[in-house]
Amino acid sequence: MERSQWGTRAGFILAAVGSAIGLGNIWRFPYVAYDNGGGAFIVPYLIALFTAGIPILIMEFTMGHKYRGSAPLTFSRIHKKSEAVGWFQVFVSFGISTYYAVIIGWALAYSFYAFNLSWGDDTGGFLMGEYLKAGDVGAVGSFVPSVLIPLLVVWAVVLAFLFKGVKKGIEVANRIFIPTLVVLFLIIVIRAVTLPGAGDGLDALFTPDWSQLGNAKVWTAAYTQIFFSLSICFAIMITYSSYLPKKSDITNNAFITGLGNSGFELLAGIGVFSAIGFIAYATESAVGNYAADGVGLAFAVFPQIINEMPFLNGVFGFLFFASLVLAGITSLISICETFIAAFQEKFNITRGKAVAVGGGLSALISLIYATEGGVHFLTAVDRYVLTVGVGLGGLIQVLVLAWALRKVKDFKEHADGLSQIKLGSWWTICLTVITPVLLGYMIVQQLIDDFTAPYVDGYPLSLIGPWGMGALGLVIVLALIFTAFKWKPGLVESESVNADKEVSG
Repeated sequence: MERSQWGTRAGFILAAVGSAIGLGNIWRFPYVAYDNGGGAFIVPYLIALFTAGIPILIMEFTMGHKYRGSAPLTFSRIHKKSEAVGWFQVFVSFGISTYYAVIIGWALAYSFYAFNLSWGDDTGGFLMGEYLKAGDVGAVGSFVPSVLIPLLVVWAVVLAFLFKGVKKGIEVANRIFIPTLVVLFLIIVIRAVTLPGAGDGLDALFTPDWSQLGNAKVWTAAYTQIFFSLSICFAIMITYSSYLPKKSDITNNAFITGLGNSGFELLAGIGVFSAIGFIAYATESAVGNYAADGVGLAFAVFPQIINEMPFLNGVFGFLFFASLVLAGITSLISICETFIAAFQEKFNITRGKAVAVGGGLSALISLIYATEGGVHFLTAVDRYVLTVGVGLGGLIQVLVLAWALRKVKDFKEHADGLSQIKLGSWWTICLTVITPVLLGYMIVQQLIDDFTAPYVDGYPLSLIGPWGMGALGLVIVLALIFTAFKWKPGLVESESVNADKEVSG
């Protein structure tokens, strides 16, 4: 079977960057930097980028390009007993897709609320009360129309592009959305830095606290941010790189993707903290009072900022939430492609059937997050499937490939044979020593923090733990079940797939 292929190198890079640039770049990086030494955080951040982020990105680009398959097929072709690693990553991505779409739906709704400032003065109360209609923890409740309708719109858009295939769908989406996102966010940043008080916000973000460089948690935060923001160990980059032409500069593409993602994070930090500086100035309070991350920053703090803006605040609000929508959709497309490609290859079905089954099932499950109890389920699943699941999948991937199967040398030779930038011993040391040690530490520390604290993300551990760990356990079970299914005869043994033509089916 002929394999789908990117139309151009730029198409692949835009797709890879589009996957990496997501909601976390806008609402997580600025706060993490502020909370971990300000300007001094850039030092561990860059070290993390070049010792873990880009090395793993190069490895995953090499894996996908060399073995030309989805994550499970790629791992099977590397060694038949490692297939479950690929399925684990695929089902982590599947779990993320179910709730990621809901958050994009929130942003879509808020982009329209921005025009007449529908959230009122109590933005936090509006979010949890009038908009989400949050009920009791653990109770499903009824559907919330204001969440359900935009969620269905998001899925309609995402599935439409996925049905079109790699070149005519995913590549086209990223060619439209990524340049638009950059332009919109540049407008936001320019407006934000011209607001009164913006300088105070930027001072708070970039003033270095060099004493923090001796804090182990700061270094852990840097590696965690790089790891999650680059979309590595989600099965995404393996899948995307499997659509590359046979002659592709692996290492160069990885550096462009990694640096492009970090550049956008820095831009997001400037825009977000300029806006936070303005709201602190307008309310005569400290910047730290508004420095938050995640849902609180995007859907409570930013609406408050928009309320206080002197003119065209509705337009600014629309641009901000539209940026969240665009960043989210490009990431969601990439997340869904991991399990669509895996289902298509494992069960030898057409792309259309794989999109209908995989994407349709994810959309169906996502409906639970559009209920009155949805936000609570989302918090639990996000904590354990994303934070623990991705880290665990990455650790297992590196241990299996670098230590158990000793494939680093083979990957290095493949990448060097195609790339202008040759990989030195730094790459080998990063993958065999630095990355596994740090990933192991991150996961253990995360679990210790979670299970020794009475509250996780504001919820009692006794309530949130079972839901989150149950979701992670389900991922493991599904990975083992799908590994047990047989591949089409001869598919695993064939490592060289004709990549000269696009498959539209």
